[in-house]
Amino acid sequence: MISWIQRYFQHHFKTIFAILLIGTIISFVFTIGASPGLGRGDRRFVEREFFTYNLSLPDDQARLFGDAQLSASLSTGRFGGLDQDQIQNYAFQRAAALHLAAQWHIPAATSTEIADMVKTLPAFVGQDGQFDPKAYATFRDNLKTNPRGLTEAEIARVLGDDVRAEKVQKLLSGPGYILPHDVKTLLARSETTWALATGAVDYKEFKVDLKPADADLTKFFEENTFRYRIPPQVVAAYADFPSVNYLPAVSVTDAEVRAFYDANPSRFPKPPEVKPADDKKTDTPPKPDPAADFAAVKSQVELTLKLERAQKFAMKAATDLSLALYTNKVTGGAGLEAFLTKSKVTPKPLAPFARNAGPAELGGSPEIAGEAFKLNATRFYSEGLSYPGGAAVLFWKETQPERTPLLTEVREKVSTDYLEGERRKRFVELGKSIKSQVDARLKAGEQFGPAIEAVAKAAGVKVEAKPVPNFTLRNPPQDLDYSVMGSLDRLEKGQVSDMVVTADKGLFVYAADKQAPDLSETNPQYATTRTQLTTYTSRMGARAYIAEMVEAELKRTEPKAEKAN
Repeated sequence: MISWIQRYFQHHFKTIFAILLIGTIISFVFTIGASPGLGRGDRRFVEREFFTYNLSLPDDQARLFGDAQLSASLSTGRFGGLDQDQIQNYAFQRAAALHLAAQWHIPAATSTEIADMVKTLPAFVGQDGQFDPKAYATFRDNLKTNPRGLTEAEIARVLGDDVRAEKVQKLLSGPGYILPHDVKTLLARSETTWALATGAVDYKEFKVDLKPADADLTKFFEENTFRYRIPPQVVAAYADFPSVNYLPAVSVTDAEVRAFYDANPSRFPKPPEVKPADDKKTDTPPKPDPAADFAAVKSQVELTLKLERAQKFAMKAATDLSLALYTNKVTGGAGLEAFLTKSKVTPKPLAPFARNAGPAELGGSPEIAGEAFKLNATRFYSEGLSYPGGAAVLFWKETQPERTPLLTEVREKVSTDYLEGERRKRFVELGKSIKSQVDARLKAGEQFGPAIEAVAKAAGVKVEAKPVPNFTLRNPPQDLDYSVMGSLDRLEKGQVSDMVVTADKGLFVYAADKQAPDLSETNPQYATTRTQLTTYTSRMGARAYIAEMVEAELKRTEPKAEKAN
């Protein structure tokens, strides 16, 4: 048993890590092997081994990615909002490192090793790089509202695995050779103090009057046909079974309605109470009244419950039709038409649809589109398929191959794209003109803000000029536009950047001041930067080795494609 770390977590970290592990676990669903069929005996379970995990099992997925989510949150100091692809890659690499740790008989982490790691976690490290009790206390206070807990044993397990994975990284790491020039370059980039001002030109306010000729559109279309390729599309009809048609057959009791409400309270929020204008406000919140809350939404709850049950009736009717087609060995064409007429089913046409966007008539469901693309001349009808308004059975007519449309088919879109492209080009040209004029005004002694505002006004566009508080790239302002950072490498004091064009604006950056740091080896930050850079370069080989392990393991256990009969 772990002594100090158990007591420490029990008193302090229980609520915190409940949020981290339970509240932010990412669910990854892997589609492995062939997709399931339409109920004709082609469903199967495919195992997918990955070191000690089976990626086909939800429990193994939750353990693999949940542990990685918690570990990544602690090691980066970012709680939630982490990129899912990064978490997936990290989870795979972490599992590979732990596999090596087991092969190399690296022992379990000690309580001292885990405690030392806790004190270095970025979530609780201050500006001086040391464990900050105040930061830890503030974070703990912010999470006190979380009612769920996590045992110290589970926390210690994840951190203990991180300690062992770190040992593997160190064993695989190289010497990390670097040059003094590399240290100075990184130090200058991260520690230079900037005093900036920005000027943002509103792209939405930039208007151009263009009337493209037919020759312009034709040329643009011919040069960009790849943008207008129409992907393969399915042409089909469907038998519709709307849920509302089955509402008369649905009955519910008051007890069932209340039980449904109690199981789904968040789906039925109480309507806001309208108080008279002269009603005196009080700081005392009203006492909860579950009975009154339920009464206020009872009719909505009852209708929702009935519709859910009616949906099941609709799905059963659609499934029964599909089964009858299969049992009676119905063929396409006249045979299908006769069977549907006898069954009093009138199919409705669907507009052609692609794989990535299902039929609009059925809610645009990509799942329905996926099922439709499994159909063909010999398998021309689907099982019962659920959509938001009920259920349906699809009847395949044809699958149209990918094609290049005629200009007349997509003329409106081509015209829109052409006009937007020309507008962008002219906006870029305007940016060059504004920069040259602002540069001239700055050389004449004007300030950046008044200079760019005057130039923009003369050009008929709106600009917002504002100063940026002094900062370094190591500690940039939280609200700093990311486009600003990309301009700094090419800026010297007194210079204005070229206009950086984003989706909604054009951004100029003016370097009012630029103070380089002390680049001598006597600067304490020099040693810190050298250590960081050495650690990074030394681990490049380790990361490459583990990445190769992950790739080889995924390839080794990749399900084999079945041969066609």
